[in-house]
Amino acid sequence: MAKLMSLREAAALVRDGDTIACGGNLLHRGPFALVRELARQGRRELEVVKTAGAYDVDLLAAAGCLRAASCGFVGFENEFGLAPSYRRAVEAGTVEAREHACYTVIQGLRAAAFGLPFMPAAGFVGSDLPTARGFKTVRDPYTGVEVLAVPPIRPRWALIHVPEADAEGNARIYGTEFEDVLMSRAAAGVIVTAERIVPTEELARQPELTKIPAFLVTAVVHAPHGAWPGSCYPLYGYDPAGVRAYLEAARSPETLQAYLAACDQPQEAAAPAR
Repeated sequence: MAKLMSLREAAALVRDGDTIACGGNLLHRGPFALVRELARQGRRELEVVKTAGAYDVDLLAAAGCLRAASCGFVGFENEFGLAPSYRRAVEAGTVEAREHACYTVIQGLRAAAFGLPFMPAAGFVGSDLPTARGFKTVRDPYTGVEVLAVPPIRPRWALIHVPEADAEGNARIYGTEFEDVLMSRAAAGVIVTAERIVPTEELARQPELTKIPAFLVTAVVHAPHGAWPGSCYPLYGYDPAGVRAYLEAARSPETLQAYLAACDQPQEAAAPAR
C-alpha cells in the first residue's frame, strides 16, 4: 500500500471508537490539520491520549468527536486560558475525563511500547489520582515500598506532525520531541503529517536525525503548516490571531462548521507562517 496520501485519505483510516494519541504539546507541533479533518469527517466516540492538550483536544470535543480524554492537562495557557469546549463537554457528561498526571500518561505509553503489563510510578504519596483512576500498587521487591502500577496505554493510532519526512514515513523532528517518539512505539499504527516531503536519500545522509522509522508508519501526508495555528519549530511560531479565531468559532456548532469549512484542505497549505 502506498503510504503517501491526502489528508482526507489518512483521516479515513481512523475509525469511530478508536483511541488516538496526538503528538506535540499544547500549541506546539500538534497534528492540527489532521484533527480538523477528523472533525470534518464526523468521526465519533474517539478517545484522545496526550500529556498536555490544547487546540486538538478542545476542537475534537467541540465537534462531538470524543467519548473520553486521557490527558495530564488540557488548556491553552498563555493569554488564552482554559479549553472551553472541552470543559463544557466534561461538565455535560458527554466526554469522560480520564484523569492523569503527565507522568502517568508517559508511563502508560512506555508500558505499551515495551510490551509490559504495567510501569511503576513514584511520587504520588498524598495524591487522590491513584484512587480516582483506580490504579493499583505493587510492592518493590528490593525495598518493600509500595509503588503505583500504571497499566499500558495502547492507542490504535499515533497522529504525529513533523517538519520533514520521506514518502516511506521516515520522519525527522527538530527541537523538543515531546512524547511523539514514545507514542509511535506504543501505537498500533502511525499517521505522519509533514511540512516537507524530502527524498529518502536526503534523510539517509544523516540517519541519526530520523526519529520515527518508516516501518512503524502507515500513512504519510504532505501538510504544509499542518500544525497551524500552533507552531512547528524551526519553521514558524504559533498564531495568536488564529487561536482566537478558533476559540470564537467554537462557541456554537454552526460557527465551528463554518470555521472547519474555511480551513478545508486547499486552505491548509495557505495558512500563514508566523
